[in-house]
Amino acid sequence: MDTFDKLQILSSSAKYDVSCSSSGVDREGIPGGIGSAASCGICHSFAADGRCISLLKVLYTNNCVYDCKYCVNRRSNDLPRATFTPRELADLTINFYRRNYIEGLFLSSAVFRTPDYTSERLIETLAILRNEYKFGGYIHVKAIPGTDSLLIDRLGHLADRMSVNIELPSQHSLTLLAPDKTKESILRPMGHINTSITENKTDIVKYKHSPKFVPGGQSTQMIIGATPETDLNIIKLSEALYKKYSLKRVYYSAYMPVQQHSLLPSLDTKPPLMREHRLYQADWLLRFYHFSASELLDANHQNFNLFIDPKCNWALNHMQDFPVEINKAPYEVLLRVPGIGVRSAKRIMMARRSGKINFEGLKKIGATLKRAQYFITCDGKMIPGLIITPEAAMRSLISDTCQRMGVRDLDQLSLFDSPPVTREDVLTCLTGQM
Repeated sequence: MDTFDKLQILSSSAKYDVSCSSSGVDREGIPGGIGSAASCGICHSFAADGRCISLLKVLYTNNCVYDCKYCVNRRSNDLPRATFTPRELADLTINFYRRNYIEGLFLSSAVFRTPDYTSERLIETLAILRNEYKFGGYIHVKAIPGTDSLLIDRLGHLADRMSVNIELPSQHSLTLLAPDKTKESILRPMGHINTSITENKTDIVKYKHSPKFVPGGQSTQMIIGATPETDLNIIKLSEALYKKYSLKRVYYSAYMPVQQHSLLPSLDTKPPLMREHRLYQADWLLRFYHFSASELLDANHQNFNLFIDPKCNWALNHMQDFPVEINKAPYEVLLRVPGIGVRSAKRIMMARRSGKINFEGLKKIGATLKRAQYFITCDGKMIPGLIITPEAAMRSLISDTCQRMGVRDLDQLSLFDSPPVTREDVLTCLTGQM
């Protein structure tokens, strides 16, 4: 089998690993070397469903000794198998880079023989790129659960970012669908990477030329919709992962049915892309808006309303906390008002030093008044003539796109569909304000 055939098989096997991320690393090229890494400059391609595909994304091998029921590369699945040699994969990457096809490498692998054996092959590949070719571009590598800590250390000194996929949201689901993996085998390398990153930061301060360990941090990925866990279960797990392992990101991957099994959704089930989108929005609220998972959802509301974003959903369930006086509320309270994002809240705090803010001034600051009007007062007054009922607020908070689509057609659109783009869509994309 030649390299091109292997590339076709192994890049196809990697397409269900849909997480994408910017590099998070700024590194200038060095004299005599090639390549550089720039933060926020890696993701340039988009899949048919609109998600970003980054880098040369390929598996080292799809010969897997595990038999995870949701995975296309499972041991019992009948499909063409291939395995690169470290030299083949390093040469392929560098030739793609020299032709300006890619800016870096996203390398993952099935478990070939053992986790340690697979990791050694990944290390050898990256060592050729870094030491022989002097490749300074971005490399994201997936650590194999169960790998020895010494190998994790060697891999981490060659890569910019590492991730250990947590795969499923609970040990129970892991036992049912991925019996060869355990929660401990996934969390142990995750904890070791976190500890090593912390220690490396101290070493760099003490010793100027200390080699960097995973400078872009670590992330993980979770499959959504293959198992019955609720959004509350998932967002609580994410919150715990952020706190305990200092992850840069948790990625949510809508389950795409590729395997027929009694424990999995049927093959005609659509990927829950809108649910994935709401979880990403909730994840944003955890990281930047100081919400906790138990505030966003509770025992009586275990899943997000697909029609409105999680922040609006929270506000409607906590109307007793509103209205908020724009000219007096602390920054943390302003952040919780729908339509006021991080940037708008900071501008409001600055504008209040010069005088009182009215509704017109609030619009100029950048707040989305259509959402905020039900939850705020300016100088003790609400917008004249505004009728506040739960139904009216809900209708206003549902986006124009969702209202047109209706309940039955609430799916995320394909990138290649041609829906009309609204002003609301444009503003949301440009500002990220929720």
